[in-house]
Amino acid sequence: MKQTVLVVEDDHMIRKLINIYLTKAGYDVVEAADGEEAKELFLAKHPCLVILDLMLPKLSGEEFCTWVREQERNEVSIIMLSAKSRTEDKINGLKIGADDYLVKPFEPEELLAHIEAVLRRTGQFCQKITYNGLCIKPRKGEVLLYDQEIKLTKHEFNLLYYFMENPNMVITRESLMNQLYPYADKLVLDRTIDAHIKKLRKKIEENPASPKRIVTVRGMGYKFVAE
Repeated sequence: MKQTVLVVEDDHMIRKLINIYLTKAGYDVVEAADGEEAKELFLAKHPCLVILDLMLPKLSGEEFCTWVREQERNEVSIIMLSAKSRTEDKINGLKIGADDYLVKPFEPEELLAHIEAVLRRTGQFCQKITYNGLCIKPRKGEVLLYDQEIKLTKHEFNLLYYFMENPNMVITRESLMNQLYPYADKLVLDRTIDAHIKKLRKKIEENPASPKRIVTVRGMGYKFVAE
């Protein structure tokens, strides 16, 4: 499961260079060129780490950092990038919510080392899967639908996690039963799985007009539709 990093940098060349290095290192990278675009991507992609330039158009890096912390998303790590090298600038960045501060210019290998150090401290929060506004955090036992937490039973959570780990794949009822009841005998019936899925659908599919997230594949099983 890849960790998502949001790179917020108005300099196109720097942004692309960071993207190349982080992608090669195994991260899923999304980019924003200004603070307002960064807010939209932050809410849509649920990154576990933000690489944040301070001198941004529309919304400064300091303002964006403050906004992130106001979202009660303290599990998100933030590394600030800046040409400001004064001690007071670094202290201010850390005080408003940054986890680390890196002065420009820097080597890509140096940035990677800072990322790895930060994620070693906060990595337990970075495991998440997100599709079309639905986000599951297996280590925290949380599910968010458009950034609002929804409550699932143990079986519903395990079902959803299994589906989201295997997007767009047909999963048989037998596989689902083995996932939920690994030590049960054959008395666990297909309709038990159907009942769990029916309840899960009601919680993760916003309204009857919305596209279905879990679809029935006749004669085979179910499929989680990831877009």
